[in-house]
Amino acid sequence: MEFNATCKKIKDLKIQGATNVAAAGVEALSSLIEKSKAGSRARILAEIEAGKKKLFALRATEPMMRNFVNFVQARASVGKDVKDIKKEAKRAAREALMMKEAAKQAIVKIGAGLIEDGSIVYTHCHASTVTSILKEAAKTKKFEVYNTETRPKFQGRITAEELAKAKIPVTHFVDSAVKFAMRKADIMLIGADAITPTGVYNKIGSGLFAELAKRYDVPVYVCSVSWKFDPEAIFGHEEVIEERSPDEVWSKAPKSIKVRNYAFEKVIPENVSAIVSELGIYNNDLFIEETKKKYPWMYARR
Repeated sequence: MEFNATCKKIKDLKIQGATNVAAAGVEALSSLIEKSKAGSRARILAEIEAGKKKLFALRATEPMMRNFVNFVQARASVGKDVKDIKKEAKRAAREALMMKEAAKQAIVKIGAGLIEDGSIVYTHCHASTVTSILKEAAKTKKFEVYNTETRPKFQGRITAEELAKAKIPVTHFVDSAVKFAMRKADIMLIGADAITPTGVYNKIGSGLFAELAKRYDVPVYVCSVSWKFDPEAIFGHEEVIEERSPDEVWSKAPKSIKVRNYAFEKVIPENVSAIVSELGIYNNDLFIEETKKKYPWMYARR
């Protein structure tokens, strides 16, 4: 996967979803390292650092990609020379992608156990982990899914189409009709783009809808691999909310009107019943503790 071409695809939202972005970032950096013409160890390490910074600048709210890329960089940096660095980077990239797949398979099994026969599941936007959980649950249970569209890019339609193709009954709602979708729901499942000590960041609307779920006594489960935890938050880093082009909302708005297009928002821990990850089902605080035990290298300052 060519580095600059992949960067453009990530920037232009041709590659969507935190997991897909993370995998693409790893593959792009791995390609950059493999194709490097650097003649010295110092030079190739500088190229890796520059590549990392470019990837990090593409999307603000992508800690999973940052964790994956940092993992590859850290492993590559132990190489004694250019050839050794390339070998270590390739091995690390392969290992990261294998861990991603193993983690997702574990989450799917754990998450499917939360779905009850005859229930109504509400979800917002599109998360491949959530749709995989629902497909797994549908092998042994019958249930319905209510989902919202997710303005302005309508990623919720991807969810609806995937579930319909899998023969899972699904009803699609506009975002502003979320009360109708929520009031009959038995459980809410959403993905995550970032997890911090102060909350989970997911697609815009998620925080508001989680508040509504609490009002209706609908449990909210965030389904995410633990690599989406942002360790920089431990050191006081405030998660940056990505704001995208106003043209996505209103392409020909009068110049006198300012249009804001926030891509994500925070879901506070009080409105999340638990985080479902490959590590198990934990509340926000315990999830962070388990992540620290499993991946202590994440917590090293860079």
